[in-house]
Formats: sequence, C-alpha cells, structure tokens
Amino acid sequence: MNSSKLVRVGHKGAHAMHQGNTLESFDAALATGVDMIEFDVLPRSPRDPHSELVLAHDLHDLSARKPVTLGAALAHLSSPKFDGIEFDVDLKLPGYEARVGHALIESGMASRSLVSSQYERSLEAIKRAAPTVRVGWSVPKASRDWTKNPLTFLPALGMVMWLRRSLPGEASDRIRRGVIDCVMAHWCVATEALNDAVREAGGELFVWTVDDASRMQEMARIGVAGIISNDPRLFKTALAPA
Repeated sequence: MNSSKLVRVGHKGAHAMHQGNTLESFDAALATGVDMIEFDVLPRSPRDPHSELVLAHDLHDLSARKPVTLGAALAHLSSPKFDGIEFDVDLKLPGYEARVGHALIESGMASRSLVSSQYERSLEAIKRAAPTVRVGWSVPKASRDWTKNPLTFLPALGMVMWLRRSLPGEASDRIRRGVIDCVMAHWCVATEALNDAVREAGGELFVWTVDDASRMQEMARIGVAGIISNDPRLFKTALAPA
C-alpha cells in the first residue's frame, strides 16, 4: 500500500448509492475512484460456521435480501476492471476465518486484501490460515453506532473518553508484537495521539464510518492512513487540494 496517500475506502462498496455488499455497490464505488472496497462476510446460517459464506453485515441484512456469495463476490472483484483496488474483508463473527483466508488465496486476492474483525481470535486465525494477509483490529466492539442512540449516548461518551486515553498504548503494543497490522477505529475515538502511536509502531489507522465532508477533512488533518465512507462521492470534494 502507498502510505503517502490517504486511502479512500468505500464502505460495503458504496452503500449510500446502492444496497451495500452487492456487486452493483462495488461497481458504483469503483466509478467514484476509491482505492479500497470494504465488504462484510457471514455464514448463511450464522450458527453454523460451515454453511455457505455470503456478504452480509448482520442477521437483518441476511433476512432482508438474497445475499451475494463470497465466491461470486471474489470472482467479480478479481476481474481486470478492479486491478489496483485493495479490499477490506470484515468478519462479523468468529469461526470461519480459515475458509475466508483460503478463498482470498485461491482467488489471487490475498496480496491486496486486509481482513478486519472486532474479535482478536479471528485475527489470530487469519494469520495462521493466510500469513500474507494483513489484519486490522476493529474498535470499539459494537454492532451499531451507539453514539446515535439517545439511550446509549451517555454510556458511549464515557467509553469514548476511556478509549481515547487507552487505545494509543494498546494499539502500539499489539502492532509491535505482530498481533495486528492496522487499527480500524470509529471516527469518534480517532485522535492524533492514536494515529501517531500507530504510525510509530509501524501500523496504519483507518477510520469508520465517515459520511460528513467536514469530518473527512478533520480525519485527513490528523493524518490517518484511510477513511471509510458509505458515500465515496464525498472524497472528491472533501479531500480536493486547496
């Protein structure tokens, strides 16, 4: 990866433009000029990690539509038009890491893929199954943006303040020990101190999910390695040279 350039990442492809985790969304993201495409992988039956792997964010996503299989997605993304694009494969649950790692190797996409997860054991399992694939620790562990819910806002605020203090040291330690290569942090816990600690340890900081132009500019000023957005069209205006 070119560390001198801020990496523009389309979340679920271009979720603001098309239903995310679909081939159409990936094509839309490509058309906006992204550098990386993020997508989510789950077993079709979440209680059975050996069931067919599909692209879905959660149980609601699984039940609301007919999801694309991982095999079909990798076949599409490995086509020539996606040459030069990197991928962030986000694992939503533990238990199927080796299957994803092997699929990336077989599709020829391992060298340009990053596998992220909130679960440390999943990252360890990916490193065993596909040692050349980079891994990213997603923080905090949450299935929804708790900052947007009035019922969880105050507890979330306390967690944010604690994470802002503790994450720089913890992330730096994990990178130096080779446990992770990248940190995938919610924008509200992304600070200059965290970015500096991650960079000094030899890692990269990606922030999610940034759908506001002014916040994109703030994250760029901090110096993060990459910004993940549902609407990659924002990159063109928010990050345009002054």
